[in-house]
Amino acid sequence: MNVATGLLHTALLAGGVPALAALGEVMSERVGVINLGVEGLMALGAITAVVTVVDGANPYVGFLAAFALGLVVGMGFALITVQIRANQVLCGLALTLMGTGLAAAIGKPYAGTPLPAVFPPVVIPYLSRIPMLGEAVFSQNILVYVIYLVLPLGLHLLLFHTRHGLNLRAVGDNPAAADAAGIAVQRIRFCYVAVGAGFAAAAGAYLTLCFVPSWSDGVVAGRGWIAVALVIFAGFRPINAVLGALLFGATTALGFLGQARNWPIAPALLSMLPYLATLALLIVPAAASPRVRRLLAAPAALGLPYYRDER
Repeated sequence: MNVATGLLHTALLAGGVPALAALGEVMSERVGVINLGVEGLMALGAITAVVTVVDGANPYVGFLAAFALGLVVGMGFALITVQIRANQVLCGLALTLMGTGLAAAIGKPYAGTPLPAVFPPVVIPYLSRIPMLGEAVFSQNILVYVIYLVLPLGLHLLLFHTRHGLNLRAVGDNPAAADAAGIAVQRIRFCYVAVGAGFAAAAGAYLTLCFVPSWSDGVVAGRGWIAVALVIFAGFRPINAVLGALLFGATTALGFLGQARNWPIAPALLSMLPYLATLALLIVPAAASPRVRRLLAAPAALGLPYYRDER
């Protein structure tokens, strides 16, 4: 029972990192823009949170500072890719390289410094007493509840049950038709790319404020790329993305358990489990039936800049 509780607790905690970043990427890709700079944004968000908290602020301020930084950087990325119409893939890769390099340079004085404050657990009365599940699920920090419940459900309702969500999906599928219908294509793309970048940076802050309470070079460890892969597996749907992130968290927790209990498996192989699981997830959409593949298909205009026909 204790082992199962610990596994579930760690799985929820670890899965929150790619889940938050994947939700941001869902927003960006739903309006037709690929942001491959998630890894760099997460690194910038992680070091921003560390610097803010070490300098005396509380974790909530650190988290909001990381989100604000991601929002500003996302505006710059949106300006280049949406307004200027530069190549989205190349700009995303440049953002990853720039973000990880800048975060490493800023973080050198803070390497290995434990954070003086992190997000405390929020114990939900009565529910936290449920055998096995209670301690694991209902004794998490506030961000876990937001990431697994509030955000995916809210985004699902926004995308699939509101007129605004219909406009968003139209911008990602057929921006010319959306523009002809009076929808502000460029403005919607700009806003959601920027907010999605803010989510990615906030995921980095979550990493250092909730899961690994210190900074080290390479602390993001490819989780940004995992988030991008989860969006593909999820069929660009927020609830599916969070469920995929939970599986990533479960394999991460399993690797920790194996190392703690000295399983006769190489530690490097145990550390690879989450990434192997992600590769396996990417096979799922390809192996699905044609009907399921159509449901999980990418937005038709994903990665394509929009040029208004002035004729």
